[in-house]
This record gives sequence, C-alpha cells and structure tokens, in this order.
Amino acid sequence: MALNIPGLIALIVFYAITLAIGIWASWKSKKDQQKGKPSEMVIVGGRNMNFFIGLFTATATWVGGAYINGAAETVYLPTRGLMWVQAPIGFTLSLTIGGLFFVNPMRSKNYLTMMDPLQETYGNMIGSLLFIPSLIGDIFWFAAILASLGATMKVILDIRGYLAIIISACTVILYTLLGGLYSVAYTDVIQLIFITLSLWICVPFALLNTATKSIYYTAAQEFYQAPWIGKVQPEHLARWLDDFLYLVLGSIPWQTYFQRVLSATSARQARLISYFSGLGSFAMAIPSVLIGAVAASTDWNQTSYGLPTPEERGESAMILPLVLHYLCPTYISIGGLGAIAAAVMSSADSALLSASSMFAHNIYRKTLRKKATEREVLWVMRASMVMFGTVAAGLAFYSHSVYDLWFLGGELVYALLFPQLCCVLFIPNTNTYGSAAGFFFGLLLRLLAGEPSLNIPPIIQYPGCSLVDGVYVQLFPFKTFTMLLTLGTIVAVSYLAAFLFKRNLLPHRWDVCSVIKENGAVNGPTSCPPCQIEKISEFTSSGAARES
Repeated sequence: MALNIPGLIALIVFYAITLAIGIWASWKSKKDQQKGKPSEMVIVGGRNMNFFIGLFTATATWVGGAYINGAAETVYLPTRGLMWVQAPIGFTLSLTIGGLFFVNPMRSKNYLTMMDPLQETYGNMIGSLLFIPSLIGDIFWFAAILASLGATMKVILDIRGYLAIIISACTVILYTLLGGLYSVAYTDVIQLIFITLSLWICVPFALLNTATKSIYYTAAQEFYQAPWIGKVQPEHLARWLDDFLYLVLGSIPWQTYFQRVLSATSARQARLISYFSGLGSFAMAIPSVLIGAVAASTDWNQTSYGLPTPEERGESAMILPLVLHYLCPTYISIGGLGAIAAAVMSSADSALLSASSMFAHNIYRKTLRKKATEREVLWVMRASMVMFGTVAAGLAFYSHSVYDLWFLGGELVYALLFPQLCCVLFIPNTNTYGSAAGFFFGLLLRLLAGEPSLNIPPIIQYPGCSLVDGVYVQLFPFKTFTMLLTLGTIVAVSYLAAFLFKRNLLPHRWDVCSVIKENGAVNGPTSCPPCQIEKISEFTSSGAARES
C-alpha cells in the first residue's frame, strides 16, 4: 500500500482551516476579555455564548472519535451487535437528566467549574482530592480519541499512527491555548458539520458495494458472521445494565458538560442546550451504526483486504476506517477520514480545556496560590494544557482498544464524583468527613474489583465473576454498586460525625474540619466561614425555581 497523497493533502487543508478558525476565535475572545475577567472568558466564554454555537459545541463534545469508531466496532463484533451500542441512548438520557436536575443549581450560582460547589461545601483540600479522578478521566478520554485517529490514518493514508497523534495533539493544544472556550466552540461548529456531511456521504457507497449483503437480511440471519442486531444473554443482563447506568449517570459529572451549560446566557438556555445536544448526539451515531452493520454483512474475501476478517485479525477497533477504505471510492474515504479527524478534535479540545480550567481555577488559584492574579492564572492554564496534552498523546501510543480505554476513563468519575456532586447539590448536611470517607472507600472498592484492560486481577470476586480466556470478568453490576456504596458512605459518615460532635460524644477539639459551630450546630468547612449547610438547604429548596 502506497502513501495516499490526495488524502494527505486534503487532511492538511482541513487542519489548516480548523487552526485558522481557532486563531480567529482567539482574536475575538481577546477583544471580549476587556469586558470582564480574562479567566472567566477563557473558561466559560464570559457566560455569553450564542445558543446555536453552544448547541453545536455541546453536541460535538460527545461525538468524538471514540464515539463514532466505538459504535461501528460494537455493531460489527459477532459477540456484541447493535444491542450493545449503549452510548447514543445513554448520552441522550444523560443530557436530559442533566438539563432537568443539574443545570439550574449550577447555573444559578454562577459557578465557573464543576469543582466549585465541591470546594465550597467540603473545602479546598477535599476539592483537590476530587480533582484527581476528573483529571484522569479527561486525559484517558483525550488519549482514546487520539488513538482512534492514529489507527484511522494508518489504514487510509498509510502513515504511521504516532505521526497522526502528534500532529493532532499539537493542533488541538495550539488553538485551545490561544482562545479557550471561544476557539473550542467555533471550531466545533465546522467540525460537527464536517462529521455529518462526510459520514452520510460514505454510507450509500458502503451499503451498495457488491461485496456487501443487504443489512436488512443480515440483521437477523447469519451469513458471514452472527446477525449484527446482536443479543444480550441472560447471564450478561446485569453487566449490560451496569454499563448503561454508567453511561447515563456517569456522563453528568464532567467539566466538559458543565463548561457548555455554564457558558449559556441563562439557565433556560442552558437547559435547552442540554436537551437538544442529547438528541444531536443520538442522531450522529446513526451513520456509524450503519457502517458497523455493513462491515458485519461484508464478504471480506471479495475485497482487497481479503481473509482472515478484521475480527479474526484483531482489527475490530479499526472497522470504520476499514470500511471507508475498502468499500468506498478513494475520494469518498478521504472525506470519511476528515470526519474522524473532526470528531477527534471536537472532543480532544474539550477534554484539554476541561482539565486545564479546573487545575488553574480550583487547584492553583483556590488552593495553592489564593492571591494569584488573572494573568498568572491564564499562564498556569496554558502551561497545564501543554502538560496534559503531552501526557494524553503519550498514553495514546499504548492504546489497544478504543472502546475499553473510553469506558475505563470514566469509571472513577462515575464511582467517585457522581455521588459527591449529588450530595452537595441535593442532600443537605453532608460534610468533609463524609466526603473523604466516601472517596477513599469507593476508590478502594473499585481497585479491588480489578481491571481486565490493565491486567489487574480482582481481589473482590462478585457473584458471577468468571475466568474467560485467562481473564477474570465481573458480570455483577459492580460499577453501579460501588457508586451507590460511595453515596451511602458519604451520607452515613456525614450524619454520624455531626451527631457525635453535636452530642459531645467526641470532643470538639477533634473536629479538625470544623463542621460544628461553637453552639453545637452543624457548620461548613473551614475554608467557607458561612454556614454552608444553610446555604445548601436554601439552595436545594428554591434553586429549581430560580434562573440567572
């Protein structure tokens, strides 16, 4: 296979256009920075984001390279199929739930990041601790989508994957560093349009290829492999539900989501962006599902790819670029490559901005250097973008499965952050002791459950745990179980600590987190002198009716 020169030229043109838009948006943001705080402009766009721009960027955030590649891969796999493609419906429900319950409390308080209410309630030290799973999630997400792009370019352009990863990471870092949310949002618009047009243009050519049977017949009948509709075996139902709940609830506590809704001009507009972006992300999965169905309906021996099949060669993760390359004309596959590159950038820049925003605002300004100037915070944010982007690119070189890495990136966020966020927004009187206990207990449970993709055997073997091809597989819904135990631990320890100190069963001098006032009433953390519990109680009772 020779280097695809036309494809390489087309990709360079696309990258140049994206970078130019990012630079233009950065120029626009610098003009607007004169109207408010520069850091607020970079993180949430001055809370003045146009509705349609906000809708595009919120949708593009979820429609990343791992999303479109993962959907096609799952439909194609004989052991999975359409029944296991949970992300489209999961994300739609997640964004709907976020709009219904989480947008008003966050937007009405004018928070800058998802970590703000956590630090406000539990203090800066615990807030810094809770930043760790969020950082890991963003970096793993960035790495997963970079890896998907590297695999795609290797198939279609015949260039080394590491070159694609390095070039893409450098491009994303550059325009995100220059313009913050403005650059991310405006580049997301062109990227989402390109993804939509390119993938839908590819679908008819793949469906009508002579090597492909009608996907209508292969959905329920076995031709070249098992029917692509798939099925969920009874013994796998609990694991299926666990993964689904993980997608629905675990997709909420991400700064990439709250960055979009917090940038809206009002709480009402933020809710609408959340609802409609859920529908948009669902629609964007349709071409990937069709391409996965085409791959499962193809006699690969009739193509230049030949036998054995991609699944037998262990190349299922690259099934979307393989279909584009072997079942579509060259000029069409080049357009598909552009779609994947656009999808990668649209999510990579969001992950990068998310991690750097929280580090600069919540860790550096609120914890490490409380007297930091705006200029200082901006430079810390830029430096952290370079650092986090470099780490993610390095991890992308060692990624073997797009889908596994994508799931792995959010498990700690689901198990540890979702309960914490629910407690600070909806459950009054939780305190620093409960938060710390829930974090460490939940982390311990998750680590003891093992991780097959990292070859970590489970110490805790839940009911249904079995050895499959030398790897232990947990069929029990342990992710949701861990999340619920974390939530219960936060509430139980918070109320127990308050009870023991209030009843003088423990001396007040042991109350190192100062959750009890001198008169015995429950108090907030030492970093927030006013009574945070009274604030939260008032906030949860009336916040749903308020709009900024």
